[in-house]
Amino acid sequence: MKIIEAEEVKQRLDSNEKLNLVDVRQPEEHADFNIGGQLVPLGNILSMQIEDIEELKNEEVICYCRSGQRSMQASMMLETMGFNNVKNLAGGMLGWESKFGRN
Repeated sequence: MKIIEAEEVKQRLDSNEKLNLVDVRQPEEHADFNIGGQLVPLGNILSMQIEDIEELKNEEVICYCRSGQRSMQASMMLETMGFNNVKNLAGGMLGWESKFGRN
């Protein structure tokens, strides 16, 4: 698992690059604020319910959560399931908000 900084993700999003963002938070957290990621709660990943993202096994996947802890767990679990380019967003949404706000 690699770490990716918020600045890199923001730059890539601003340049309209298609990113495979996976939000591993709970639905209410996702609804409150997200950066366009597909919602796949950590519990689903831990119980191997990943059919929604199975096709991304050979692509870059960037996981994020509130602070970076749950997404680190999710990233490691996805790697054990055969995902070969998983990155964890450093600082999660808290770090994102402190740098860029909710824009």
